[in-house]
Amino acid sequence: MTTLGAGLRLAVTTLTVLPIRGGRIDRRTAAVAMTAAPAVGALLGLLLGGIAWALRSADAPALVTGGVTVAAAALLTRGMHLDGLADTVDALGSYRRGAAALEIMKKPDIGPFGVAAIAVTLLIQAAAVAGLSVTAVVVAYAAGRLAITLTSRRGLPAARPEGLGAMVAETVPVPVAAAVAILVAVAAAFAVPGRWWQGPAAVAASALVVLVLTGHAVRRFGGITGDVLGAMTEVATTIALAGLSLR
Repeated sequence: MTTLGAGLRLAVTTLTVLPIRGGRIDRRTAAVAMTAAPAVGALLGLLLGGIAWALRSADAPALVTGGVTVAAAALLTRGMHLDGLADTVDALGSYRRGAAALEIMKKPDIGPFGVAAIAVTLLIQAAAVAGLSVTAVVVAYAAGRLAITLTSRRGLPAARPEGLGAMVAETVPVPVAAAVAILVAVAAAFAVPGRWWQGPAAVAASALVVLVLTGHAVRRFGGITGDVLGAMTEVATTIALAGLSLR
């Protein structure tokens, strides 16, 4: 199997529950997988946008449409990004640094900061996705997975010598990450008819927040972890959905 093929398989099997047999796993395939993450996000967004469209076509209430779509997103991703969000927010909320903060992230329970973060995130996502077109949902979830590409860029070390963070940290060259971000932003111009600037602005806002938060995570934790990747994904998706829903 080629590195490209193995990387694409790794991207799909890591970021979704789609039944695709995995292949070789090493840092070269991880680089491809992290670069291709927005494409996997777009595929996920297409599925979710279709669900939301079907519910609206059946005259489902907006709250039902949003709630079911967001629940489907959690199922299709094993809820791992939400888990990462909770763990990261709990660690940040503890005001601890280094190994002490990483130890909090490893605990199986969720603290009050994590619970609040999940609740607020799901609420915003459900409210926003209920009124978006399929194209806008595709863009939002691609922007959410763009966070994975940006967080895996060179210059952001792993916080631990093992785990997902160690496998993917610093695998994506900065020029490649920038090119992928530009590609997603350009494609986002089609997200909102008549307002070509709104999609790129939503993508840019989500990417900017990710850049700031990943820098903060490196200062607090000493690097990135799999939980940080998940947290950045949920934060970016939420910002993109909210930005695209504005009228």
